[in-house]
Parts: sequence; structure tokens; C-alpha cells
Amino acid sequence: MHVFLETERLIFRRFTENDADALFALYDDPAVMKYLNGGQPADRTEIVTLDLPAFLGYYERFPGYGFWAAIEKGTGDFLGWFHYRPRPQDRADEPELGYRLHQRAWGKGYGTEGSAALLAKGFTELGVRRVTATTMAVNVASRRVMEKLGMTFVRSYFEEFPEHERAPGSEHGEVEYAITRGEWEAAKGS
Repeated sequence: MHVFLETERLIFRRFTENDADALFALYDDPAVMKYLNGGQPADRTEIVTLDLPAFLGYYERFPGYGFWAAIEKGTGDFLGWFHYRPRPQDRADEPELGYRLHQRAWGKGYGTEGSAALLAKGFTELGVRRVTATTMAVNVASRRVMEKLGMTFVRSYFEEFPEHERAPGSEHGEVEYAITRGEWEAAKGS
């Protein structure tokens, strides 16, 4: 197992081609996908032919960035994933942070714990200058995680992709939050 990062309760490891079933179970949960595609059923073929190859490609193209399988230390269970990578339109030192977790991991602080560890790694080891995160405006739980991390609201906007139109609250659009290295360092010093 290629361990990328550890926290008190989590291990982040690289995905492998053997993770298709774990991803399918995550993506096939309507509650997990509520704010992404309105809870539509997952397509295993799409996971195998599109999602996993995209995840695996990040490790070589962008060392230190990518999609990371989140494993609970105490049980070895796959809890979901975190991503930390520049979007195509972004500079390499301005990655986007995100995650998708199983319902059983909700409300336990895993989103905040994993995200905080990725911020720290980026700002202290990877030369990151600024990190962004986005979610639907109505996704209060994800917005709360961003705020706990010290990220600040940047803007509201509307994304154009059909899957999102099925999600409840899509008419309110998306929100973007961000934190710079200086803001993160200042918060750590206080």
C-alpha cells in the first residue's frame, strides 16, 4: 500500500484498479450523491473506464497531488476519498480541495481532519500558494468544513453541467471558498 499521508484516524493511500467496487458502493449511495447528481444510480462501467483511470493518472502527472483513498485506521474500512489537485484552469500551486465520504463517516470530523492534513502538507511541503474548495450553496455541512479550515467565502456562481440540475437546491448555484498560505500560517500562529 502506497501511503501518502496519515492523520490521527485516517490513512490516505493511492487508488488502484482494484478499488472499482469500493468506488461503486460510494457513488451508488443516493445520499452521498445528493448534491452532485441528485442521487442518481452509479454506472460501474464509467467508474472503471473514466474515474479510476483519471485518479491513477494524477499520481504521475502531478507528484504530491491527486485523489486519495481514505482508510479508517482502526478498521481498515474505505471511507471515501479526498482530492487535492489543480483543476485544468488553475495554476499548479493553487490546488482544489474536496472529498466524498460514505454516510457512516459523516458527522465524525473526518472531512475536517483529512482536509486540514492536506492543507498542511500543501503549504509546508508542496509549495502551495492558495487552496480553493467548492460546493453547492445549499450544502451546509461542506460549507461548515471549509469554514472550520479557515477558508473564506470567495464567490457564488452557477456551474453548467446537466447532472447538477437534478440536485436539490441547484437553483441556488455553487460557492467557492479559499485560503492562502499566509492566511493559514497566521491562523496556525494564533
